Amino acid sequence: MSNFDYDVVIIGSGPGGYVAAIRAAQLKQKVAVIERDKLGGVCLNIGCIPSKALIHQAEIFRSRVSLEGMGVKVDVSEFDYSKVNAISRKAADTLSRGVAYLLKKNGVTVISGEGVLVSDHEVLVNNEKRITAKAIIVATGSSPREIKGFEFDEDIVLSSTGALLMQKLPESLLILGGGAIGVEFAHIMSSFVVKVTLVELMDRILNVEDTEVSENLRRSFVRRGIDIRTGAKALSMEKKEGGAEVVVENKDGSRETVSAGKVLVVVGRVPNTSGIGLDKLGIGTEKGYVITGDYCETSVKGIYAIGDIVPTPLLAHVASKEGEIAAEHIAGHPASKRVDPMMIPGAIYTEPQVGSFGLTEAAAKERGIVCASASFPFKGVGKAVAEGRSEGFVKVVYESNTHEILGAHAIGAEATELIHEYLLAKKGELLTSEIADMIHAHPTMSEAVMESARAAGGWAIHM
Repeated sequence: MSNFDYDVVIIGSGPGGYVAAIRAAQLKQKVAVIERDKLGGVCLNIGCIPSKALIHQAEIFRSRVSLEGMGVKVDVSEFDYSKVNAISRKAADTLSRGVAYLLKKNGVTVISGEGVLVSDHEVLVNNEKRITAKAIIVATGSSPREIKGFEFDEDIVLSSTGALLMQKLPESLLILGGGAIGVEFAHIMSSFVVKVTLVELMDRILNVEDTEVSENLRRSFVRRGIDIRTGAKALSMEKKEGGAEVVVENKDGSRETVSAGKVLVVVGRVPNTSGIGLDKLGIGTEKGYVITGDYCETSVKGIYAIGDIVPTPLLAHVASKEGEIAAEHIAGHPASKRVDPMMIPGAIYTEPQVGSFGLTEAAAKERGIVCASASFPFKGVGKAVAEGRSEGFVKVVYESNTHEILGAHAIGAEATELIHEYLLAKKGELLTSEIADMIHAHPTMSEAVMESARAAGGWAIHM
C-alpha cells in the first residue's frame, strides 16, 4: 500500500496522543487523531487537571485557619462542595477545548470514535470506517485498577474518577492505597474536614519515594488528624445504608471494622490494551503493557505505543515525551531513542508538596554506587519561615568522589517546582558545587536548593 490517508494516525488524545499529533504536524506530517471520548484524555478530563483544581480549592478552604489567626471570623455554614466541583469541571473543560484549538491550529484531523488496529497500516473506527496511515501511534491510556470485593459502583465504592466527580462530601472516607493519588485525595478531603482513614499495604505511604520524605508526609498527615494504616490490608466490605463497613487487618495482625461514608480505591491503574487489535497483529504485551523498542516502536514496524500502555512511569509528562519521540522518529527528525528513567521528575500535590527525580540514596547503594546525600530544612529558609511554610527539606543524592548529582528529593512548599533546578543541573552535567556557588535571590524558596548543595560540600551557611 503506497497511498495512505494520513502519514500518522494516533489512537487516543491524552497527553501522549495530542502532543504526538501536534509534534508530527509541526514536522510537516498529515495527522489524524481518533478519540472515543473527550479530547485531552484522562489527564485533562478526569485526572491531573481537575484534581489540581480541587487541590487549589481545598488549600483556599484550609487557609481560613490563617485568617482566623488574624482575628477574621470565617462563616462556612453555607459552604457548598458542588461549587468546588463545578470549578474543577470548568478547568477541565477549558483545557479540553484548548486541546481542540491546538489540534485545529496545527491542521490535525480529529475523528470521533473507537479505533482498532486491523493491519500494520489500517485502523478501523467504530467497526465501519477504515483509515490508512504510513505510521500508527497507539496512546489509549489506562483505567483505575479494581480489587476483588471492592468493585467500583461510583456511589459507595469510588475510583479516582468517581471521587473527582463527587457533588457532595461524605462525612468520612476510607482510602485504599497510599500512592500519589491516595495521598492527594487524603489531602483534599481532609482539607474539607472529611474524616480520612488511609490504608496502605506496604510499610509506608509513597513507598517509591525517599524514606525520609514519606515519613515526613506521614507525620504531617497524622498531625492533621488523618488516620494512616501502613502494612495493613482491607479484607472485606459490607455496604450499609449511607456507607460501608470494611474489615481491616492491621500491621500487628489485629482486625477491626472501619466505617466510612465512602470507600476510595486507588491501588494503581491498568493499561487499556485489550480489544484494540494488538494480538491480531502479533504485538507483544507483558502484564497488559505493550513491549516497545527504540523510539517507542513495537515489534511491528510502523506501529508505536506510548504513555500508560507501555511499562514506563504512568505520568502525563512521560507520555508527552514519548509522543514527541515517536512523532520525530516517524518524520525522520533526530529523536531520543527512549525516555531516560533517571531524568523523569515526579510531583505529588499534597500539603506539603513532594518532588523528586533520579535515585534515592538507598537505591544508589543497591546499585553499588558509592554515594552520599545532603539535606537542608525549610526552617532555615527565610522566605519559608516568613510565610509560615517551614515544614520539610530539600535533599540531593550525589556520587561521593565526583559529586555528580544522582537524584534529588524534596518535601515542602513549592517542592514540585524546586526539584527542576536539580534536574536541569543533572541534564547539564553540573556538580553540586556549581549549584552551591550560584547566587540565588533572597528571600526565595530556591535558597533551600542552594543550601543543600552547599551542605554536600560541608559549608551550608544557615544550618
